[in-house]
Amino acid sequence: MSLHDLPPPRKRSRLGLYLPFAIALVVVIGWSVLWLWARGEARARMDASVAQLKAAGYDVSWKERGIGGYPLRLNITLTEARVREPSGWGLEAPVLEGQAYMHAPTHWMLAAPQGLTFVRPIGGPVVVKGEVIRASLKDLDKRPPSFSLQGAKLIFQPTAGAQPFGLEAAELVELHLRPGPDDEGLLAAEVKNGKARLSGLLGRIAADKPVQIIWNSRLTKMSSFEGSDWPTAVRRWSDAGGQMRVVQAGVTAGDALLGSNSGLLNVGTDGRLRGMLDVTLKQAPRALGAMSQTGVIQPEAAGAAAAVAEAREGAGDVARVTINFQAGQTTLGPVAVGPAPKVYEVR
Repeated sequence: MSLHDLPPPRKRSRLGLYLPFAIALVVVIGWSVLWLWARGEARARMDASVAQLKAAGYDVSWKERGIGGYPLRLNITLTEARVREPSGWGLEAPVLEGQAYMHAPTHWMLAAPQGLTFVRPIGGPVVVKGEVIRASLKDLDKRPPSFSLQGAKLIFQPTAGAQPFGLEAAELVELHLRPGPDDEGLLAAEVKNGKARLSGLLGRIAADKPVQIIWNSRLTKMSSFEGSDWPTAVRRWSDAGGQMRVVQAGVTAGDALLGSNSGLLNVGTDGRLRGMLDVTLKQAPRALGAMSQTGVIQPEAAGAAAAVAEAREGAGDVARVTINFQAGQTTLGPVAVGPAPKVYEVR
């Protein structure tokens, strides 16, 4: 062999060519197994929760259930979903969709694209449809969990034979529930540009003008709010000393206004509201007159309450009075205007 002869070239290993594909295949297979396990866990936990609810007296059902969303999400779709708690409150939806990302499997986004129906134990069902009806649910290990509900351009329609519902439509409805420090819960709700049903109390007061509602409050002793149904949970919460501190509340119906930035409420053993609210009233005589006409309060009580409000009116026809809920009665200032609102039925 001469000095100019070179050694034959070595064959290159093809390991470097195939290794990335092999790693990718292992990752895909591993992720697929993980997703299938997560889907099975979601199904099992859902079935276990339904079994617990049924054992507590709830009625939970659906016609079909589909679980998909591979590879990055878990999507659960229920058709003809229905849940009814023992005291009579219920929720139904033709289609109910839930979605959680694999990296946050306890944070669920919910949607009712075809609307829903909420059932009142006395008033009956109300069909709700809108441009958007969605919710989010997370922090399930906390009391209360984090829950938000949002509806845009909603229409409320009681079913045949059901009692009227105060709102006919609303541009926006929001409800928020959050866990707070020191065993507290934060509850907030808002209705923007609502249209009152003309046959009801709000309709008479609003006179076809927009209705606005806002509510912000803090609830104590939330760890005690538990039970098989709504009345049981409220009773246990109240027995443990649970209270609702009103931070801001207001109802604007046309020119009439009821507002409060201070109040402390709880629930008595009779299922009725107890406590006190410091409120401001605008156009109180007209609002009280509408309550009298619709039978919410007796005419003589409405007249006396209107006289009290007029006597306390300041600038802008705004009166500052106290509303008390005590011994099953509601008083405006010194005047009894009717029974205290029911939080639950005593059976």
